[in-house]
Amino acid sequence: MKRLILTSPSGLTLARSGFAEVAVTSAFRFVGGPLPSPGELEAYFGSRSDKNPVGHWSHWSAWGQGSQDARARRDLALIEFCDPYEVIELWFDPGPDNQLQLIWMLDHFRAYPAMVDKLKLRLVAFDLLTMHETWRGWDQVPLVNVRSADLEIASACWQAYQATTPEACFDVVHRDLSGFPLLRPALLDLLRELPSSRSGLGATEMRLLELVAAGFMGTNALFYLRGFRQRGVFNDMEIGRLLEGLAHGPRPAIAGLDDGLRSIDPDNARRRLEAFQRSRLSVTEFGKAVLAHKADFTDHNPINRWWGGTHLTNDNLWRWNQSLRKL
Repeated sequence: MKRLILTSPSGLTLARSGFAEVAVTSAFRFVGGPLPSPGELEAYFGSRSDKNPVGHWSHWSAWGQGSQDARARRDLALIEFCDPYEVIELWFDPGPDNQLQLIWMLDHFRAYPAMVDKLKLRLVAFDLLTMHETWRGWDQVPLVNVRSADLEIASACWQAYQATTPEACFDVVHRDLSGFPLLRPALLDLLRELPSSRSGLGATEMRLLELVAAGFMGTNALFYLRGFRQRGVFNDMEIGRLLEGLAHGPRPAIAGLDDGLRSIDPDNARRRLEAFQRSRLSVTEFGKAVLAHKADFTDHNPINRWWGGTHLTNDNLWRWNQSLRKL
């Protein structure tokens, strides 16, 4: 059987496993910053030629591993590349960014109904990053068909996440998402990252503040001990940016974050890591008031970040507390 796997960057080990003739991973992350432009997303799936050049890392073929025959067809649009395969399996773990990658892929396939019969979804209930390349438990992961109705739901969810307000995303979690058992928890995790109506902080920011208050002075634990962090929305680099927001505003909630981070080039990962490792964190009096829900972080600090297609600022501040409201 000619099998193609579509997965996220978390599934790189799966791409090397030999389970499928070809595995293709995505180039994007959809949390922690502005979404790629529609042009970038379209170019990723499109063909590549002299008349339609696409940067190497901006095309799906840069993220695929497979046979020599597959490499010979790497300039095709993804949908044309998929045509010879009998089965196209989607492997996306429960992480919010993975689930966003899934609905983005299916939104693309929605325009090609002839492909529906080939699409199969693996219900991956574990973190694909933990998979060892010698793992051979593929058939233990439940496999379900993707129906046309599922493509419609996936597309609605993706369009909602791209919207300029979170309202559509809040509405879509109340729809029938039974075709995607891992999607609703992921969307709710994302909604909890909106500023809380009680503290002005998202769920991960609040958890970081709680851990520092509990005595986690070094940043390594905040970056790498995910069991303590209890939140899986952001990666390590994004956690670093959240810490900077908590520590380097006009009224910081955290003290002790290395001041060098204010001027180090954001792309200089080595120097930034060294600065984080030098830091010894503590919670300020203001931070304690925020933790106790006696102060609101956004009343004293500028907000300028993205949640899906929503640009959150102090003048466009959407709040979350089991419901959604705009201030």
